[in-house]
Amino acid sequence: MRLAHAPLRVSIGAFILNSGLGKRTLEGQAAAAMHGMAVGAIPQLEQYEPERFAKLLSRAEIALGAALLAPFVPSLLAGAGLAAFGAGLVQLYLRTPGMREGSSVRPSQAGIGLAKDVWLVGAGLTLVLDSLTHRRR
Repeated sequence: MRLAHAPLRVSIGAFILNSGLGKRTLEGQAAAAMHGMAVGAIPQLEQYEPERFAKLLSRAEIALGAALLAPFVPSLLAGAGLAAFGAGLVQLYLRTPGMREGSSVRPSQAGIGLAKDVWLVGAGLTLVLDSLTHRRR
């Protein structure tokens, strides 16, 4: 990990790790609500029971957060994981009814919380591109 990547990786990694740790015990209605929203954007997720989905999401967030925080994980790999995770959240934003104003990409009041996740894609791509261009120098 390059020193210049540390602030980005630590701040985002800690946030995602905390989010994953918070989802470890989701059950019942909370797991069902999260699962229902995810299925609305990615129908293939319907094959998972809500509590199983919540546990898988929790583990994925913990793994991604830990990878971002671990200095021995290359920024290229951590950035690719972050960009993919962020892309899933952006897909959730784009496909969930009521998150956008009409047919535009502008977020509605309800969609602001999800729309802001576009920064994860940008941060992940920044790590990837910087790693690729730094190698060429």
